[in-house]
Amino acid sequence: MPEKDAELIVRIILTLKFICEQLENKNVQIKRLLKRIFGIKSEKTKNILKNNSGSEDNTSEGNDLSINNNQKELSTDSKDSNIDSSKNQKNKDEEEKNEDENCKKGHGRNGIDKYTGANVIEVPHQSLKKGDPCPLCPKGKVYPIEPGVFTFIKGKPPVSATIYKTEKLRCNLCGKIFEAKLPKHLPQETKSRKYYDETSKTIIIMLRYGYGFPLHRMAKLQENLGIPLPASTQWDKIEEAADLIHRVFEELKKIAAQGEIIHNDDTGGKILAVMKQIEEEKESGKKGRTGIFTTGIIAIVGEFQIALFFTGRQHAGENTEDVCIERKKESSPLILMSDAKSGNVPKGVDVIECNCNTHARRYFADIVDDFPHECQYVIVEVFGEVYKNERETKEKMMSAIERLEYHQKNSGPVIDDFHIWLNQQIDENLVEPNSSLGKAIKYVLNHWEKLTRFLHVEGVPIDNNICERAIKTVLCHRKNSLFYKNEHGAYIGDMFMSLIHTCTLNDVNAFEYLTELQKNSSKIFKNPSQWLPWNYKEALNNCCKTTENKENNKIGE
Repeated sequence: MPEKDAELIVRIILTLKFICEQLENKNVQIKRLLKRIFGIKSEKTKNILKNNSGSEDNTSEGNDLSINNNQKELSTDSKDSNIDSSKNQKNKDEEEKNEDENCKKGHGRNGIDKYTGANVIEVPHQSLKKGDPCPLCPKGKVYPIEPGVFTFIKGKPPVSATIYKTEKLRCNLCGKIFEAKLPKHLPQETKSRKYYDETSKTIIIMLRYGYGFPLHRMAKLQENLGIPLPASTQWDKIEEAADLIHRVFEELKKIAAQGEIIHNDDTGGKILAVMKQIEEEKESGKKGRTGIFTTGIIAIVGEFQIALFFTGRQHAGENTEDVCIERKKESSPLILMSDAKSGNVPKGVDVIECNCNTHARRYFADIVDDFPHECQYVIVEVFGEVYKNERETKEKMMSAIERLEYHQKNSGPVIDDFHIWLNQQIDENLVEPNSSLGKAIKYVLNHWEKLTRFLHVEGVPIDNNICERAIKTVLCHRKNSLFYKNEHGAYIGDMFMSLIHTCTLNDVNAFEYLTELQKNSSKIFKNPSQWLPWNYKEALNNCCKTTENKENNKIGE
């Protein structure tokens, strides 16, 4: 073959290779873009591998074969006994079904124990009580059993109103007006004739910052329901509540600084005033950071979890550094879980860096259609096994040292084999280094030590999922409300998001909590550490006891 032709063929092959790589990368980028736009419904293994035949069947093939062999070995006697038992069971089921046809049992997702906020009304029997003789048989006596349960659910506006018309009488001679007083259970001294109690402010806060409900949409809803609530009024009430309880937010920051583990992550944010400031800096030629971010931080402090949000021009690492200013110097090194971005690591803080295995897994999940066999091994046989072991440690409620030993014994060999496989792909040129699979492998190898930290240090989490779930609160708010007007509004939003999500993490009713904080604002400013989501009820009980003692002393005097 002439040298020129050979050179031309080589160039054609290289061009074809380049085009294939670009198409492959393009497909991956398009998938990631679609995920960013429409979100990810689920990253479960069965959903990721559903388009690849045999992806899940292979993992259970041995089990299926053993089941088939066992079925073939069944004797006719055992078959007959199974048939008889199935008939008996069927008859029992039919009897139970016909036992109470008139009153069908509820089969909803939520049992009665889930309705913790419902009013419970005890309905006594109209004609019988405990110990009465049975109306049907003269010798028997009735005794109480589990009560029947009926749940009646009704709707009402988020904010409702009650109008009190106080009678007024005017003297026909001197003109003096005499007005009836409000009922005793209502505030007697109000600044205006329109009074918003703590619950009305709380529901506005919950809808706005807990569930992303824009104020203008809330205003339209309330107007339609006949209880007008303008957006400007809603903001005024939000500010009033923030002034009453912001000390608790500052106290949560101090406690979070003492945490054993901190998760952090960033997402984009918008503050109109800051965006204007950035544009002015660009026009003046001043160089500075052009991005605005919302940082989510989850601090694990003993048995409690604290959520903190910060919106501004700082990255997650800088916000974490600000939180850790209050950290005690004698504290052990902080375990920091994040993705592999350098901006997530705080400076000047002694940390044990850990990286998220879900991020590593996602690199392979994005390219499963292009490299089905390799990605199936990584997703199912490696990460699937590791997460199965992690689930086992949670179900058995293992201590930190027990969890570490369990992972070393069960996940360690899997991770070691995975490391050998990764190096083998690169060393033996089994994968193109610049391909999407090659980049995924390089990512894992480059962050290997931080990804596998859970095998070497007690208490290290396996991923950053808890923080990513928290960030969804921000995303919900951003999709509906788009931006904050200024930094003051961003601070208030971050504060209420932090309080609401902290309540969620610790199984505390956020509505009740925020309402009680407003009612007891003066006590909060004296001692905010007693009014945290997990201990505020103790403070309430102490206040009630103090009030009772004072009343008893007055009666004694």
